[in-house]
Amino acid sequence: MKREEEEEEEIIQESSLRHLLEKKTLKWIFVGGKGGVGKTTCSCCLAVQLSKVRKNVLLISTDPAHNLSDAFNQQFTKNPTQVNGFDNLFAMEIDPKVVDTEEFLSEGMEGLEGSNPQIPGFLKNITQSIPGIDEAMSFAEMMKQVQMMEFEVIVLDTAPTGHTLRLLAFPSMLSSGLNKVFELKNQYAGLFQQFSGMLNLGINLDQMTEKFEKMKKVIEEVNKQFTDPELTTFVCVCIPEFLSLYETERLIQELAKFEMDTETIVVNQVLYPEKESNCGLCNARSKIQQKYLDQINDLYGYDFHIVKLPLLDHEVRGTSKLEEFSKLLLKKK
Repeated sequence: MKREEEEEEEIIQESSLRHLLEKKTLKWIFVGGKGGVGKTTCSCCLAVQLSKVRKNVLLISTDPAHNLSDAFNQQFTKNPTQVNGFDNLFAMEIDPKVVDTEEFLSEGMEGLEGSNPQIPGFLKNITQSIPGIDEAMSFAEMMKQVQMMEFEVIVLDTAPTGHTLRLLAFPSMLSSGLNKVFELKNQYAGLFQQFSGMLNLGINLDQMTEKFEKMKKVIEEVNKQFTDPELTTFVCVCIPEFLSLYETERLIQELAKFEMDTETIVVNQVLYPEKESNCGLCNARSKIQQKYLDQINDLYGYDFHIVKLPLLDHEVRGTSKLEEFSKLLLKKK
């Protein structure tokens, strides 16, 4: 009986996000889950706490429906902007689809001898034959820009589960697509140059290949970092309801396929009715939530850090409220 109590106590002691703050090697922290469960609030709070123990922190929203500006009551753009009230916390809102493929391909080809203004459009038509290449190439450019910024740790507030899984699939998908391009180049390089000369396209095949090679190296490095548990982890956010719990399980299984580390679950919007409360709705909802909280503990209690955050009677908006709410991430319950 005493041993069981010790194990129970051990689980309770681990029920915080303190391990993420203490793991100094972490470079990428993804925060994701079903839509409407409080991912943005959790990622903002985590970034706030990280800013207290790290040199500098970058918080990125990859959700097209950005909420960081609303959370901090401050306007953010696609460029890192210092968060009011912090010296080392920056935030930016970007769309992985924002980079235009034609513009991306034309970059670095300007000034080539015999270059033709139709080259970017021609290359775009070729690359578009690869499914999802637009988003994947935009992702590659985005990651290259982020890496050049040299922040010590980067927190990504991701889109709902389906979009996030597609985002995480981009590195392997683009790497596979580029390998196919290189195979075709090696097989048909001579024919392609003749074809280019006949149409007066003026394409320098070696220059184009060099550009794709650079992009491939970025993708391989990103993919290597994403699958390294010392550098990357994924924080799953859910609420104690059936659909959210089901989607969290699906997300964890998919992350395992990507070989991405995930050992943290944040259960948000937990209702704690006052003792001897006469609120029938509150007690009924609490009883329903408790059923799913028990399931979460049974499924993940011994392998995951499970953090439970309360449902509040006010919105968590603005720096002061986010900082106050972020303290709950570190409480051992």
